[in-house]
Amino acid sequence: MTTFLFTFVIMALAALGLAIGVMMGRKPVGGSCGGLDKLGLDCDAGCSKPCPKRAARQQAAVLAAQQEAEQQR
Repeated sequence: MTTFLFTFVIMALAALGLAIGVMMGRKPVGGSCGGLDKLGLDCDAGCSKPCPKRAARQQAAVLAAQQEAEQQR
């Protein structure tokens, strides 16, 4: 029981520290720089509504492919 209480107190202090940091104006905790993007995997589910950044990247890729095709003609 002592181990559980000790662990609970440590975790509660960590959560409290993160919350106080956010309230004091620091950035919230974010994701890592890894994830599926680092593996080179794309949206297998066929993203019907991509986020604005992804939509801009997709549009830029399409435009680049069109320009390359025109230059090859």
